[in-house]
Amino acid sequence: MPFIPHTSSEVESMLQSIGVVNIDELFDEIPDNVPVANFRTIENSLTEMEMVHRLAERAKLDELGSCFLGAGSYDHHIPAAVWDLATRGEFLTAYTPYQAEASQGTLQLLYEFQTMMASLAGLDVANASVYDGGSGLGEAILMAVRSNRSARNRKIVIGGAVNPFYLKTANTLVRNQGIELVQVPHKNGVFDPQQCIVDDPNVVVVQQPNFFGLLENVDAITNWVVERKAMLIAVVNPLTLAVLKPPGEWGEAGADICIGDGQPLGVPMASGGPSFGFLCSKMKHVRQMPGRIVGRTVDANGDVGYTLTLQAREQHIRRAKATSNICTNQGLLVTAATIYMSIMGVSGLRNTASRCHENTKYLVAQLEATGRAQRAFHSPYFHECVLRCAGDVGTLTKSMITDHGILAGLPLGEIDETLDDCLLLCATEKRTHDEIDRFVELFSRTLKEG
Repeated sequence: MPFIPHTSSEVESMLQSIGVVNIDELFDEIPDNVPVANFRTIENSLTEMEMVHRLAERAKLDELGSCFLGAGSYDHHIPAAVWDLATRGEFLTAYTPYQAEASQGTLQLLYEFQTMMASLAGLDVANASVYDGGSGLGEAILMAVRSNRSARNRKIVIGGAVNPFYLKTANTLVRNQGIELVQVPHKNGVFDPQQCIVDDPNVVVVQQPNFFGLLENVDAITNWVVERKAMLIAVVNPLTLAVLKPPGEWGEAGADICIGDGQPLGVPMASGGPSFGFLCSKMKHVRQMPGRIVGRTVDANGDVGYTLTLQAREQHIRRAKATSNICTNQGLLVTAATIYMSIMGVSGLRNTASRCHENTKYLVAQLEATGRAQRAFHSPYFHECVLRCAGDVGTLTKSMITDHGILAGLPLGEIDETLDDCLLLCATEKRTHDEIDRFVELFSRTLKEG
């Protein structure tokens, strides 16, 4: 946004209006004996030309080639119109929607966002977003435990390959509330309920596609959860909902809550953040939903209007009844995601998801053809796949980034010792066959050279 300074006459007019002689009088409550900060360690100011040159040099450090890294943050194409619109002053400066009479545009956008996310998830209601996918999982667990008060314990079964970064965040949020996360090891990369040692879980968490990119048998898992009178939390990539069965339609009853990270919907990777999370649920759980919900109504004249319908944080209700301390949502990123979904439409999202799957299949086939990599698991996958490599994957990824500027995937050894020689790779719709072929050539050469 442009910076428009006040003129001298405007400053003088403001000072006269508030009854002070000069700006220094506005700070007269600061005692004279407070020492002035020592700025001698800060270098002298730069000229505009010097500043632009320095920032340009530093920007070069972020320039990379092809990205084959996923694991929760993905290199998707973002139409130029998305951020051209999202950074308009009307959106960029709209922070809070509390005053409905002054925030109709922001409230309408959040209402549209909620409607789109609930539709994609096949569930009844969505809130106005949470911080990110990890905190969304933590909030969903707390929400489910509050909703399932008849359960005999507070054990949360983590089914197979759920994003380990989400689990760390979720554990931070719930561990001091008597909630226990019970990890069920994956079997051949996916969740097998028969491996679960908890007979009567309070909540079960399953990810689709899971952290390894594999597709879980969500219908069977959902029915297994329902038989045990537990609640099911679905962790999803929102882009996949355009081509895969939505959580609300899993099994005979569907998932109770659906969460995920909205980064694939028009938000750049940005070196790891920021992003935003989304949370959807069945209507019967809405009173336990964290954050806030925007609703549509009509005013006294019959005109459509938007307002905050449900606000369940301690700022609005008694602290003992608050469901969460979410202070705000990731408003600007939600704005971008809403514009992205509006531009793409269902067919655009479906085409993008399909292209991602096709590119990843091509990538995997080419890598396997080198004889230096093979799939670690053989369940169907979406746009990520785990490959077992004939060489040190840690050295491989470092060499690819330092020598060629290519993000070559995530080594899984630090996450699972049994996968020490495995690499999690991803190919989005942005990857061309030429990029993939070059990557495969460098991949094979680097492993061959040791």
